[in-house]
Amino acid sequence: MSEEQPLAGVKVLLIDDSNTIRRSGEIFLSQAGCQVILAEDGFDGLSKVVDNQPDIIFVDVMMPRLDGYQTCALIKKHEHFRKTPVVMLTSKDTLFDRARGKLVGADQYLLKPFNKKSLIEAVIMHTQAQPEVDYGH
Repeated sequence: MSEEQPLAGVKVLLIDDSNTIRRSGEIFLSQAGCQVILAEDGFDGLSKVVDNQPDIIFVDVMMPRLDGYQTCALIKKHEHFRKTPVVMLTSKDTLFDRARGKLVGADQYLLKPFNKKSLIEAVIMHTQAQPEVDYGH
């Protein structure tokens, strides 16, 4: 693992209807070594989840046709993908939004506009193996 590319080999799916968000996310994640797959809506995203089996998924909350909550719920209901981390991207950060995200199984909330640091930290947090804690039970 090199310093410049701490996330080499990590497969990330970014689902957002904003071209700007997709593009900046792709640049930030690619620079860290991620393999980035882009989708512009929930339906496109779901087919790419199945085709690419990403290590982590970022999904925008507000999208036409199939919103981020519905997309997350469908991913989490799928036996093969229920353990795949899903990070909700949103410009709205209310208690209601967070509760709704928890209900559909979201692993984290990230506020837009995100920066490179927050995006990379989210990927590291959800994809790097956490040491198991043994409490001697």
